[in-house]
Amino acid sequence: MILPLVYYGNSFLRKKCLPIKEIKEEIKELAANMIETMDAYNGVGLAAIQVGVLLQLLVIRPEVVTSAGEYALGNPEIYINTVLTLPSEKTEIMREGCLSLPGIRADVQRPISVHVEALDINGNRISETFTGFKARQIMHENDHLHGTLFIDRALPEQKKALDLELRELKRRLKQG
Repeated sequence: MILPLVYYGNSFLRKKCLPIKEIKEEIKELAANMIETMDAYNGVGLAAIQVGVLLQLLVIRPEVVTSAGEYALGNPEIYINTVLTLPSEKTEIMREGCLSLPGIRADVQRPISVHVEALDINGNRISETFTGFKARQIMHENDHLHGTLFIDRALPEQKKALDLELRELKRRLKQG
């Protein structure tokens, strides 16, 4: 089922999500619905808070390289109760967007790698260091779980231009 998105301007996006204590059937259903929602909006990641649920759950579709050497989106991955540690000192600036802020893009500097501790949908422990775009996806979605939006991390020189775009976005969203 495609879930309704929570958009910029809704203070709900600034809340901190709660850990998931037990992976019950409702959590598995939520994760499946989040993947369907992410795909319906052509996203590459989605956090539960973006669909109105204050739980530490995120989904992504990582980039993969096909046998033809082209980039494509891989199978969806689910991360529960993520804890990020050991960010690399080396960083990279990339343009980011977000399903909760349609049409808004900004350059964000992030570490090129990060260690992730989490659970998968079956309760199996994940402990792995991710690099590149996948690391960025997880950092972006994990930020959501703590009430942080990518625009909060935008490069300082973009903040003024973003203010105008964000006011316009709020206006458009109010109009429906």
